[in-house]
Amino acid sequence: MSDQANPASPEIDTVPRRIIIVASQYNPRFTNGLVESAQNELSKVIPNATVEIHRVPGAFEIPVVVEFVCQSSNNSDSKVDAVIALGVIIRGSTAHADLIAATITNTLQRTALDHLIPVIHEVLLLDNESQAEERALGSQINRGVESAQAAAAMIRVFGELK
Repeated sequence: MSDQANPASPEIDTVPRRIIIVASQYNPRFTNGLVESAQNELSKVIPNATVEIHRVPGAFEIPVVVEFVCQSSNNSDSKVDAVIALGVIIRGSTAHADLIAATITNTLQRTALDHLIPVIHEVLLLDNESQAEERALGSQINRGVESAQAAAAMIRVFGELK
């Protein structure tokens, strides 16, 4: 998304938006960087957004909170415009990380489809801390920034579809 024009539009700027970030507490240096980058970018691309942050112990716990948020949104007057899932999983010597990442991906997609709420998936599966640093703390491939841009773009698309 970094190469695209700013996804903000007059429509996004004038309507109050509610964005939920669900982020893992695990690998805090990297996940905190993702959260901070996403918050900073959201303030630029959707300046009138209310951003709520919910922290969970690890990446595996992200989907259940995303599901709760989406389900609650569909049953209340306080609608959620987009959810951003942030976390960092670093592969070890077993297949555990790959299994967790696949489960998260499938569950987040199912939640987005079931509730018709954009769920931006930036729970990163990486090989090492160097990759995590580049994607969570860097300025060239910052997935926190990209998650905010994707949320703004999806809010715009949903607005066009309505």
